Amino acid sequence: MKTIRRFVYGEVLVAVAFVTLAFLALFFFFDMVDELRWVSGANGYPLSHALLFVALSLPQHLYELLPITVLIGTIFVMARLAQSSEFTIMRTSGLGPWRALSTLLLLGGAFVVLTFATGDYLAPVAERAATLVKARRLGQISTGATGAWLKERQGDHSFAVNVRAIDPDGHMRDVRVFEFDASGRVASTTVAAQARFDSSGEAWNLQQVKRSVFEQHPNGDIQVKRLQETAWQLNTRISPDMVAAALLKPDKMATIDLFHYIRHLEANGQSAQRYEIEFWRKVFYPLSCLVMVVLSLPFAYLHFRSGGIAGYVFGGVMAGISFFLLNNVFGFAGNLQNWSPWLTAAAPGLIYSVLSLAAFGWLVLRR
Repeated sequence: MKTIRRFVYGEVLVAVAFVTLAFLALFFFFDMVDELRWVSGANGYPLSHALLFVALSLPQHLYELLPITVLIGTIFVMARLAQSSEFTIMRTSGLGPWRALSTLLLLGGAFVVLTFATGDYLAPVAERAATLVKARRLGQISTGATGAWLKERQGDHSFAVNVRAIDPDGHMRDVRVFEFDASGRVASTTVAAQARFDSSGEAWNLQQVKRSVFEQHPNGDIQVKRLQETAWQLNTRISPDMVAAALLKPDKMATIDLFHYIRHLEANGQSAQRYEIEFWRKVFYPLSCLVMVVLSLPFAYLHFRSGGIAGYVFGGVMAGISFFLLNNVFGFAGNLQNWSPWLTAAAPGLIYSVLSLAAFGWLVLRR
């Protein structure tokens, strides 16, 4: 059985690697075509920077593609073994359905580890590096029209902090701070041209500051004091990672960063639905590799005519694309309908698990 296992593993690994490289080359080409618009012109950057940015985006594509390429590569190998009657010989040598399933599940476990490591370690690091490459061209890192919004409570007061952008040196630009008292009234507003994270991790050093302090007198009158300072310190527990998390897309963050950011949002009474869904997607997405190898096993028990393998491989491509689309659709629908985050993230995998087990029971166990 070791010989059979090594043979199957070698064939599957080669096929999956080939399909993955083909898809990555395709994504590299499309991303490069899109990036070429920034190469020419007065505000453009060199072609080498464009190539570097596109290359650093490949780990994120690899993370998204791995379950699909595992399905396509494994289906191709299983169908080819069935067409050449090699799998029939393996069955007569003692490779029963459950042993074949356990063999593929062991291989799928290796792909699960690879997918998790890519999405949690390699892709976030590469994405930050790619963001810095683009920031050197644009001069800043930002998101949306107003930048990032964060909230924090300190005693009976609460703060709403807006960071318009972060420059390549890690300094925050166009910072606005709104302080509210226990009654929900505005206690002060602060506008700073630039801010830096203090080395203590518990304060921000704001520069070119304009402050408006609202003082309410016992008779109900409100007095506004307008202050202008060169530097001012804001005591806050909002860390650089939290600001970066608000500026980056949640699907490009590591699982542990998402977890800490969700806890920060919940502690300050903010909605964390979007980030909770993405957190559970990060947990369940690598496990879909196991579903894909189970879904590919019934192809080894089909009977093929000459040249009929192409149709089944095409079916595998469609199944992989449908899983990717279903995963995204459930993510958007769960966020809009306020579904349970873990169930929203697990639903596509559960649906395909039922399909794969049904196919395994019908085409494998009943034959």
